[in-house]
Amino acid sequence: MSHPYETLPEDRFWRTAVADRDALEITGLWKPKHAIRRRTRIVTAGSCFAQHFARALVARRYRWLDFEPGPAGLTPEQRKDYHYGTFSFRTGNIYTPKMLLQWLTWALTDAEPPDEVWEKDGRFYDPFRPGVEPGGFAGAEELHASRRDTLRAIAEAVRGSQVFVFTLGLTEAWQNKATGAEYAVCPGTVAGKFDAEAHQFVNHGFAALMGDMSAALRLMFRANRRLLVLLTVSPVPLTATASGSHVLTATSRSKSMLRAVASELTERQRRVDYFPSYEIITHPAYRGRFFAPNLRSVLAEGIEHVMSQFFRDQAAAFDGEAVGRESGATPSEDAQLPDPPESAPLSYDALPGEAVEAELTETEELRCEEEILAAFAPDRRHG
Repeated sequence: MSHPYETLPEDRFWRTAVADRDALEITGLWKPKHAIRRRTRIVTAGSCFAQHFARALVARRYRWLDFEPGPAGLTPEQRKDYHYGTFSFRTGNIYTPKMLLQWLTWALTDAEPPDEVWEKDGRFYDPFRPGVEPGGFAGAEELHASRRDTLRAIAEAVRGSQVFVFTLGLTEAWQNKATGAEYAVCPGTVAGKFDAEAHQFVNHGFAALMGDMSAALRLMFRANRRLLVLLTVSPVPLTATASGSHVLTATSRSKSMLRAVASELTERQRRVDYFPSYEIITHPAYRGRFFAPNLRSVLAEGIEHVMSQFFRDQAAAFDGEAVGRESGATPSEDAQLPDPPESAPLSYDALPGEAVEAELTETEELRCEEEILAAFAPDRRHG
């Protein structure tokens, strides 16, 4: 008797698709919904891993856009220190769907951010992006003015891009009990003061994650009817957990929830897609070869393999040419483009194709707010 499994291709069976292959020969993991061309206007945001994605696009001369490039005259190192060019706008890391929804609500609606500021040594820090200004702001007004610039950049990015790449990072967060606002990091770690009466820990469940991410998508699609969203899940484990669980199981719980949300949204919404960078880095089939010895940092060869899969699968789906670092191919522009923003963003599609290091250096890791938590780990050598 015939049955559906008799006619399935080899990539639907574990033995032929995985077990009988070298891990680097596993292909076709992504069946992309939408074509992403060299001239497609792309913005990126999310957790630390989103930095890798932007760098890889720039290295291949794709049109990654920066809507908040910062003042002229900054050195490359200063731009990094002040979080210019890290993402397409200067929010710092956006770890959870709730944080993304907050930023989009403040940028695309009349809702105002809370007035709360954090202080440390006479300097002022933004609770929602405390790491973007090394040493803090001189005053609260300077902080609020800078945040308004970022909110304008977010609005322009959503309205002026074609593809919004968002990397889901965490389910754990800290919130203000009174306002419900979610912080980028626990109060008291970077600046401010932790108050158990005012602050609460939350570990978002599936329903909350789905609700926040769906609401964020609605805001973006309302602002730009032709926008596409590409979701990824960061493969980087949690630095620390306040859940009460072991950090290993807490990481599994967090990433599984985010992966499930990404899958559900991809199946429900035609303008949402998911790229499996998480699986490529973390799956046992790859035997951990893409992680540094700390089992957390992703090596440059891992990022290169991830992005090679991205471009190869795009080419396979849309009859294009796989684009590597040295390729000079320039696919045709997408047929329909949304209207550009009033002020043109800085585009990195014309930069020289210089090599870009994909692994974050130790200094760059510290620009990720969550990584700061590692400093509070006990030293087991002296315990």
